[in-house]
Amino acid sequence: MSDDPLSIETKGVTVQLLTSVDLGPEIEGMAGRELRMRMVTIEPGGVFGPLHDHIDRPGTVYILQGTITDHRNGIATDYGPGAGWPEDRNTMHWLENRGTIPAVEISVDIVRKG
Repeated sequence: MSDDPLSIETKGVTVQLLTSVDLGPEIEGMAGRELRMRMVTIEPGGVFGPLHDHIDRPGTVYILQGTITDHRNGIATDYGPGAGWPEDRNTMHWLENRGTIPAVEISVDIVRKG
């Protein structure tokens, strides 16, 4: 794997959309946005990259199984089951599974539709 986080490519990742809600009819000013929930599985040795931000796409993550290493600002933090993190406009990161079992997270975020 390259040391350059911009060159890190996604591998060993499966993303399943669990549900979504069109926010336009729900909240004034949210036309064109949706709240979505996804299950993301990162296989051992898998990477969710490249380095990316969450500007205009805030969310939260909850770990169901395994351990996910979140790389931010040159710091690698491991999160295991029952833990999670916020992803706000200041988030710039990439993820990997350094463990021996698949890591499974639930990701909930607000995104532009389409």
